[in-house]
Parts: sequence; C-alpha cells; structure tokens
Amino acid sequence: MNIPQTSFPRVVIIGGGFAGLAAAKGLEKQELQVVLVDKHNYHTFQPLLYQVATGGLEPDSIAFPLRKLLNDVENFYFRLTEVVKIHPDKNTIETTIGFLEYDELIIASGSTTNFFGNTNIEKFAMEMKSIPQSLNIRSLIIENFEEALLTSNIEERNALMNFIIVGGGPTGVELAGALAEMKKGILPKDYPDLDIRQMQINLIQSSECLLKGMSEEASEKAEDFLISLGVNVWKNLRVLNYDGKLVTTNGIDHFRAETVIWAAGVQGETIAGLEANCIIERAERFKVNEFSQVANYKNIYAIGDVASMASDKYPKGHPMMAQPAIQQGKLLAQNILAKLSNKIQTPFVYNDKGSMATIGRNKAVVDLNKWKFQGVFAWFVWMFVHLFSLIGFRNKSIVFLNWVYNYIRFDRETRLIIRPFKRKK
Repeated sequence: MNIPQTSFPRVVIIGGGFAGLAAAKGLEKQELQVVLVDKHNYHTFQPLLYQVATGGLEPDSIAFPLRKLLNDVENFYFRLTEVVKIHPDKNTIETTIGFLEYDELIIASGSTTNFFGNTNIEKFAMEMKSIPQSLNIRSLIIENFEEALLTSNIEERNALMNFIIVGGGPTGVELAGALAEMKKGILPKDYPDLDIRQMQINLIQSSECLLKGMSEEASEKAEDFLISLGVNVWKNLRVLNYDGKLVTTNGIDHFRAETVIWAAGVQGETIAGLEANCIIERAERFKVNEFSQVANYKNIYAIGDVASMASDKYPKGHPMMAQPAIQQGKLLAQNILAKLSNKIQTPFVYNDKGSMATIGRNKAVVDLNKWKFQGVFAWFVWMFVHLFSLIGFRNKSIVFLNWVYNYIRFDRETRLIIRPFKRKK
C-alpha cells in the first residue's frame, strides 16, 4: 500500500464517515501515523441524501473530499480501497490493494441496508445509503413519469406513478414529504399532459407509530403533516414480498407499483476476520465495551453504526445516528492517546442532544431534552442544525442558496437523469 515505515505507533481507521472522521481529527498533531482507508474518496452527509434523491440538492453539495479534510495533517495517509478481512493474529488488515499492519485499529465502517433476509425485496427495491443510490432513485422517479407519458395502459401508468416507501423512521418520513411536495408544486408543471393527481405516495410502517424513538407528539404531528400533504400512511402493516411489480403485505392491502424504496432498517457493515461471538446477529454490529474495544481484542475498536455498546439505558446499543458516532470517535481518539501514554481512559457516556425530522416546507418536528416543538420554528431549527453540520464553506453556501431558491420559487432544479437507471428484470 506504499505507506512508509515509522517509529510512531500506526493507527488505522476503516471508514471516513462521521465516526471515522471524528477519530481522525482527534488524532491529528500527535506523534502517531494515522492511515484512513475508505472505498470512497469523499465523506457523505447522509441526513440529506433524500434531497439528492428528490432533486433538491446536487450530490457534490453533501460530499466532501477526504484528502482535503486532512491534507494539512502530518503523518496522515489516505488510501482508496475496500477492506476485505482483518487478521488480528498478525495485526494486519487485508484490502483490495494489499495488506497493512496496525498497532491500533478503529473500525468505523458504518451501516448498510437491512432487508431482513428477504432476497426478493433486496433484488427489486431501491435503497438509499449512498450518493450513487440516491442518484439512482432520482433517475428512476423521473424515468417513471417519462414512461407514464408513453403508455396508454391505465394500470401500467398508475403503477409507474405509485411510490411505496417502506419504513416510518426519519428517512422514510422525510422522503415521503419531499415526494409529496414534488407532486404538489413541481410535477404538474413538468408533465401537464399527465394527471398528477393519480400519483400515489404510500408510507408503510410495521409498528403503530411513525418516528419510533421520538416523542408521541412528534410522531402524531409528523403523521398529520404527511396526511395533509396527501401521503397515504399505513401503520401496523408489514411488507412481506416485492417481485418488481406487486407489493405483498401481511394484510389485505397489496400495492401494484414500479418503485419501492426500502427505508425499514439498517445493519452494521461488519468486516470478516474477527470471532463470530463478537458480532450481534441480525443487527450485524460488533460488541464493544465502554471504551469502544471490540470484545476479546485489546487493540481493535469499533465506533458508530457498526458498534453496539450495551448499557442500562441502551440495551441494544446506541442509536445508529450521527451524534453517537461523532461522540464515540472524539472520545476514542482521546482514549487511544491516553492508552499510549499509560494514562487512565474515560468510559463513554452518550450525551443525547435530541432528534428531529422534517416533513416538508415549514413542517418539521424537533425533540430536545427539555423542549419539544413542531411546525415552522422546528423547520428553521432543523435547517440551521443541518446547514452548520455540513463540512466545508462551499457546501454550506451551496445548500443554503439551494434552499433559499427552492423556497422562493417552489422548485427543484436538479431533477436530471444524469445516468439512466436500469430496472432489474
């Protein structure tokens, strides 16, 4: 991998997401050699992927080059590669471009979509965990309406204009709201010869409430917002199968649709090589202690979505969101420095700063520790938090200008088919 040998301890970080970057920044300007490896050369701001998928933002406005983030840090190296296996007995990782030894290893590989073993759904449904996947959804949405213009078969046209979103968490709710706004203000102008009123947006949630984990007030208000936008909200309904044409559920309601977007679950993106009892089945997350050490290993750590740190308050591990990942990454960097200096390490305690979701124009829900509010003010709070969480002045500026333009003009300029999406047969 052409990494120079050094007398400094080598810390290898797998993944340039929120957790990996927080750890890397915490280790800068230290007597260490830090090597970051990732299969992409950019960091993705995942909370805004749905806006890329619905034409609200350009993809490069929520991505930032990893090399630029840390190009002024001494003894820092980045390699564009995918980790295939960890060899803990040799303190080595195996990648697609070679092997690399480590003194301390941080696994921050993030998460991937969880289809719960349903191979049909995995084959035909759309997922939205990366920028390329979001661009696929954007292309498919527009392609559907272009195809709907050409068919004289009413049933086929309705299927092309029927969108099924599975999962009532923040991703599903925000995506449903964005699609509803497209239906209301954009698509009728783009396709005047189509009856856009026939477009259906169905949000399917397997439990009895949306936004599980947020307050009851937030859940109820989010549902009210969605219904007011024309979204069909289905609760206590579970999707059993999708063959590319028909969505089968555990109820009497089945849906004929050309597009299913799966936002019903995520799982850790674990890496082969560690003992099987280190991984929690189904969730695919590494078991870690309060110092983020993977069970049975002293110099291997896991943070962010791929880690499960069980506690009395969080028996199944912390929420798979940005804040726990960032906080774990920052503290782990401090603890590694303390360990190398033979100092006392600090156990991790999650500081829950709250959660929020937006449902569309002037509609959002916010749960903070002491306050819970919904509506216009919540929407501005949501925008402020997400805007200032973006990396880089350019990205902040572009997103801000896009939001102002979209708000004033009620438009989404980037509804482009840059690369056509090929449906699976």
